Amino acid sequence: MNGFLYLEDGTLIEAESFGAEGFGGGEIVFNTAMTGYQEMLTDPSYTGQILMLTYPMIGNYGTNGEDVESAKVHVSGMVVSDYVDTPSNFRSKQSLSNYLKSQNIVAIHQVDTRYLTRKIREQGAMKAVIACGNFSLSDLKAHLESFPSMEGQNLVSKVSTKETYSWQKTRHKDGPHVVVVDCGVKYNMMRLLDSKDCNVTVVPASIDVAGLKKLTPDGVLFSNGPGDPATVEATIELAKAYIGKVPILGICLGHQILALAIGAKTYKLKFGHHGANHPVKNLSNGKIEITSQNHGFAVDPESLEKVANRSYGSVVMTHIHLSDETVEGFHLNDVNVRAIQYHPEAAPGPHDSNYLIEDFVKCIKKSLKN
Repeated sequence: MNGFLYLEDGTLIEAESFGAEGFGGGEIVFNTAMTGYQEMLTDPSYTGQILMLTYPMIGNYGTNGEDVESAKVHVSGMVVSDYVDTPSNFRSKQSLSNYLKSQNIVAIHQVDTRYLTRKIREQGAMKAVIACGNFSLSDLKAHLESFPSMEGQNLVSKVSTKETYSWQKTRHKDGPHVVVVDCGVKYNMMRLLDSKDCNVTVVPASIDVAGLKKLTPDGVLFSNGPGDPATVEATIELAKAYIGKVPILGICLGHQILALAIGAKTYKLKFGHHGANHPVKNLSNGKIEITSQNHGFAVDPESLEKVANRSYGSVVMTHIHLSDETVEGFHLNDVNVRAIQYHPEAAPGPHDSNYLIEDFVKCIKKSLKN
C-alpha cells in the first residue's frame, strides 16, 4: 500500500506502508536510540507526535508483551528507513507490523531518514501528516491544517490515569509510601520504586491538594508526560502547594512542572532531545552520564537563577546537557525537592542514572526518621 509523509514546509515523501491504513498527524521528531522501539511507541510522552527512528533497521526483534511502558501505543505514526518483517528473537510474539496494525497506527518505511533528520535539525520541529492509502495532496494539506502546534497544548489530560490505583497487589512492610502524580508515567518508574521497597500509589494529574493529603504520602513523584508544561496549570499549583511538605522528585515534564511551580520559565527546544545516548554532566561530582531523553521543552536557566532567593531556599543546578548546555537537573536543598530533565528509569536506554531513584528513596527514609 502507498504511504505518504507531508511536512508543513511543503515536503512530500512517498514510501511503503507497514502499519495500519489511515492517517495520523502532529509534530515529527527523531529518536537516535538503536533499540527499544516498543518502549518508545508506548511512552505517553510521544502523544501528539510522529516518531521517526534514525537507526536504519527496525523490526528485526519483533514485539512482545513485556517491553511496554503503558497500556497502548501513543505515537501518531512511525517512520523508519528499512522495516524487517521477519523478526528473529526468542521473546518475540508478534511482528512490529502486526502490532501496529492491531492498534491502528500508521507506519511507513523506505524513507531517507538521514535526510529528514538533517532537515528537522536545521529547520526545527514541524508539523507533519503520515498517511497510508488513497490520499491526495489536498487531503494531506487539509489534515495537516487540522493539527495544532505543540506549544500551548495540554496533552497530560489525555494520558493521565482517570482513577487512583495501587501499583502493587501486596504492600512492602514498613516501606515508604510514594505517590506518583501521573502526567504520562512509564511503567518502569513504578518498577524501580517497587524494587526499592516503596509502596506506590498512582494518582491523576488533576488531583488537588486535599486529595493528595488524604493519601498521606511519604514522598511525591511528578512524572514524565507530553505537551507544553506551561499549560498543566492544576498540576503546577499542586506542586507549588506541596513543596516543603514531603520529599519531591520531578522527572522530565515533572522537572519542568517543578521549575514553573517555583517561578521559573520553560521554552520550546528547536528540535528536542529524543534518544538513549545523550551526555549529561553531574555538576556535583563532575561525572558524565549517558542518558535516555524524550522532551521538546526545557527550563530557562536565567529564570531558574532568579528564583534562588525566594521562599524555597537555595536553588542548585545539578546537571547540564553537554551538547547544548540546557538545564538537566536542579535541587531545592532546603525543602527536599529534586528535579531531573532526563529519564533515570530509561526503558529504553542506559542505567547510568538509576542512582537518582535510590537517592530519592534515601531522602524519603531520612525525612521519616527526623
